[in-house]
Amino acid sequence: MEKSKVLIVGGTGYLGRRLVKAGLTKGHETYVVHRPEIGVDIEKVQILLSFKAQGAQLVASSFDDHRILVDAVRLVDVVICAISGVHIRSHQILLQLKLVDAIKEAGNVKRFLPSEFGTDPSRMENAVEPGRVTFDDKMVVRKAMQEAGIPFTYVSANCFAGYFLGGLCQPGFILPSRDSVNLIGDGNKKAIYVDEDDIATYTIKIIDDSRTLNKTLYLRPPRNILSQREVVQIWEKLIAKQLHKSSISKEQFLASMKG
Repeated sequence: MEKSKVLIVGGTGYLGRRLVKAGLTKGHETYVVHRPEIGVDIEKVQILLSFKAQGAQLVASSFDDHRILVDAVRLVDVVICAISGVHIRSHQILLQLKLVDAIKEAGNVKRFLPSEFGTDPSRMENAVEPGRVTFDDKMVVRKAMQEAGIPFTYVSANCFAGYFLGGLCQPGFILPSRDSVNLIGDGNKKAIYVDEDDIATYTIKIIDDSRTLNKTLYLRPPRNILSQREVVQIWEKLIAKQLHKSSISKEQFLASMKG
């Protein structure tokens, strides 16, 4: 079966660069959107040049120019949006809605994967603030896609391992302490942690799979479903040392998330 041509939006970002690598590794003709006015962002330029050296096609496009964005979309069969998490809220919604408009006008895209990859927003009706608004925002994009009749696949990987496990599941930490840890509540609630490279690999693997068309792909490796206490225990075993443990209440946790 001929492999789809894929366009990665946000390809220089945290997950985006992994999606580009996976697309190329799996033999897809891979296009990477970049802003024409990238300027002197040396790191992004170097990343883009490394993509090109690996065989990716670089496409200069802009969310501020609908026609150019439509032209970029018409180059491919599948569009994957991986706009970085730093663009959460109104900016991310605006960019994705512009992308939806471009895909609708182009009329050739066989599948669109919006920038989700975390918890399935359609199952988060009981979420509380400040997280609630993020899930609502994602549903705005889904509604626009459905109204436009765009074929889709949603990827739900829950928690990025790199963001959560390194800091022992403590908000605001990415490196593990060798001395102490704050448990959230009793620390026994389970969560699903998935390696970012695995998320990218499975995302690319399913873009030509008819079973995932207009469906949600849930990544739930059984051994990756862990409580915070279990994560801490793994770390304690690795360092051969018990950490001092304290706990934070639900109210304290939500207050920290607001920051």
